[in-house]
Amino acid sequence: MSAGAKPHASTLLNLPNQLTVSRLVLSMVLFGLITFQFWLTGLVVFVIAASTDWLDGYLARKYKMVTVLGRILDPFVDKIIISGTFICLVAEPRSHIAGWMAVVIVGRELLITALRSFLEQQGADFSAAMSGKLKMVAQCIAAGVGLFYLSYPAGEEPAELRYLLIGSVWTALALTVYTGVEYVRRALRLVGYA
Repeated sequence: MSAGAKPHASTLLNLPNQLTVSRLVLSMVLFGLITFQFWLTGLVVFVIAASTDWLDGYLARKYKMVTVLGRILDPFVDKIIISGTFICLVAEPRSHIAGWMAVVIVGRELLITALRSFLEQQGADFSAAMSGKLKMVAQCIAAGVGLFYLSYPAGEEPAELRYLLIGSVWTALALTVYTGVEYVRRALRLVGYA
């Protein structure tokens, strides 16, 4: 494509980008389901949406369909679905997710997005690290276990599931903080402060 030429719509709306857009739509459906306490249906939608995150990235790399739109949209949608799910779950006391936990998760996502935007404008490579991907997996597990736990009537939740929920939430929180610190240190190195 020559300089100044606009990308064709079919390039912008390739399959990976369509999957990303579908994940954004599914996230809105998910938030509605959580609001009206359709926990199991919400879990199914969450699993489908989360799996498209892996699939769109795989397809984009394998078939060389990476686009600027995809590089912007994919992490944005990831943050919407994770942050939105945790915020919605805070409203349910049985979720074992406190408001401050959601604030830590959302705050970390906003900070890393701002750093990535700034550094990539400077020409630096600030791609996701493996630890960031593990953090996303841990957050997805915590959200999924939370939705499944809430599908049980109050007082009838299995004790083992309660421990799994608490453990997965704290693991996700720990990885969120750890990777946030790791990304900040990496950003400081890139700008010459460390």
